[in-house]
Amino acid sequence: MKDGKSIVLIGMPGVGKSTIGVILAKEIGYQFLDADLLIQEQEGMLLKDIIATKGHDGFLAVENQVNREVNAKHYKDTCQIIYLRCPYEILSKRLGDLKGRGVALKDGQTLLDLFEERSVLYEKYADLIIDEGDKGIEETLEILKEKLS
Repeated sequence: MKDGKSIVLIGMPGVGKSTIGVILAKEIGYQFLDADLLIQEQEGMLLKDIIATKGHDGFLAVENQVNREVNAKHYKDTCQIIYLRCPYEILSKRLGDLKGRGVALKDGQTLLDLFEERSVLYEKYADLIIDEGDKGIEETLEILKEKLS
């Protein structure tokens, strides 16, 4: 990408951030970091187990700490923040049963509640929004590369 900024993909669980991120990084010669994998490595357990052990707030504390310590340029003026937006109906089909998926939900919170809460924040902080809809990985990746060039 022409300006050399870091690229941060944000969006709901299941939208394809990791899949698209790995492929994009390979194609443009960037290093790929997956925050979920860094969290699991630090804690020595899967996300679902961290949530079960530490609870929702404990997991978020670990997530925030790991994200703060990532050795990459991740501040607003040195990165491009891209929101991969997927309609709730498609997202819920992709995720299916949330049990065992490592999605941090508060007690009684549903996927729809989380979607409504986070979508507002994702749109607020995104420099660029990519509507995935029912697009495949290749099509989403092409749109993303086009917008970044």
